[in-house]
Amino acid sequence: MSNHIDYQINKELGECYLFMGEYEKAGDYYKKAAECSANEADPYLGLAAISLAAGSMEEALVLYNKANSVCRGDKPLTGMGLIEMELGRHADAFDHLAEAIALNPGNIMAVNALVQLAYFLGRLEGILPHLEAAVAAEDNEAIRYTLAGCLASLGKNADARAHLEQLLGKNPEHGEAQLLYAQVAA
Repeated sequence: MSNHIDYQINKELGECYLFMGEYEKAGDYYKKAAECSANEADPYLGLAAISLAAGSMEEALVLYNKANSVCRGDKPLTGMGLIEMELGRHADAFDHLAEAIALNPGNIMAVNALVQLAYFLGRLEGILPHLEAAVAAEDNEAIRYTLAGCLASLGKNADARAHLEQLLGKNPEHGEAQLLYAQVAA
């Protein structure tokens, strides 16, 4: 029990110091937290954030990988994907971001990064199943709008209209959806 309490205290102190921008102290507490509990990803996520703040993307990538190996999750996968995008490792980024969305369909950061990457790579068609699964799992307005936009970009206006009609049925004041609907309905 004591180790769990020590873990919580050290993790929370790491978070506080990270928030305050005191990276050295934050790093010390995150390392102590990792020593207290080998099966928690949060200390490695915090250390990755510190590495990013220091400009060390490769080190942050190693730490996100460690966090994901300790406890598979959408946060480390999203971190890995974002860094891999920056480093030009597009195939790895695509896979990690898609996996993050599969684990947490509501992870807007992963969805947005995957869409950006798909446009860049010309793989827009390849992300439709991921976005459709995300909408099916969690009817998120932002993801439904993103899916509709991707469908419209691919010339699938009828499918885009169907998603926009569902979105506007729930939120008729959604300005961007109104504009996109006017474009695909024309």
